[in-house]
Order: sequence, then structure tokens, then C-alpha cells
Amino acid sequence: QVQLVESGGGLVQPGGSLRLSCAASGFTLANYVIGWFRQAPGTEREGVSCISASGSSTVYADSVKGRFTISRDNAKNTVYLQMNSLKPSDTAVYYCATSSYSLGLASNLRYRDFGSWGQGTQVTVSS
Repeated sequence: QVQLVESGGGLVQPGGSLRLSCAASGFTLANYVIGWFRQAPGTEREGVSCISASGSSTVYADSVKGRFTISRDNAKNTVYLQMNSLKPSDTAVYYCATSSYSLGLASNLRYRDFGSWGQGTQVTVSS
């Protein structure tokens, strides 16, 4: 069964950090560009970051640039999102997803360019 499972979300104070994980089962994550998206209540799903299949290239939305770091360990079939200096505006459900497109296309972080999705993990930034 092809599956993506996100974990690592939780409640954190402003300025704090979290590391999200996206673990794949049933397929090889190394064959895909992987993206992280987020969705807050009443808003559209927003692209946060993506990483090339090899892990050598990364892309970030302006809203998280300098605070978030995406990485991958293909041996563990897992992609990570390290989130530092968290703000209340980062509160959302975070999803990972695969893209069969090149990083050049996937870097636009459009929802429709990504295929398999996980169930999401809640991140809440609040004092």
C-alpha cells in the first residue's frame, strides 16, 4: 500500500522549533520530488518547501525562508522539515506530497503538481 505519513507536529510557543517527518511506505521516496504544504482553517493549501529527488536542491516559500529547512534521508525513505523561529502565523495542518515533475516545475509549489498526499500533522504556535 502506497502511503505517506507525517509526524512531529504539536503545540509550541512562538520562537520555538519543531521537526516534521514524512515517512513513505510501499514505494521509494527517492524517485520523487517531495513537497511540504500547509493549510490553516478557512485558507487554501499553501506550498512551503520542496526538495529534489537527490536532496541537492531545495525551494522555500518567502514566508518561511531562513526559518525552515527541508532535508531528506533516502536510505530511511523519509523527508524532514525543520521549523525554527516559529510564529503564530505558521499554525496549520502540514502535509507532505510527492511530485513526478522536475524540481523546476515543482518549485512553483502548486497543489496540482503534487500527487500522493499524507494525512497531515497539526502544528500550533501559541503562547
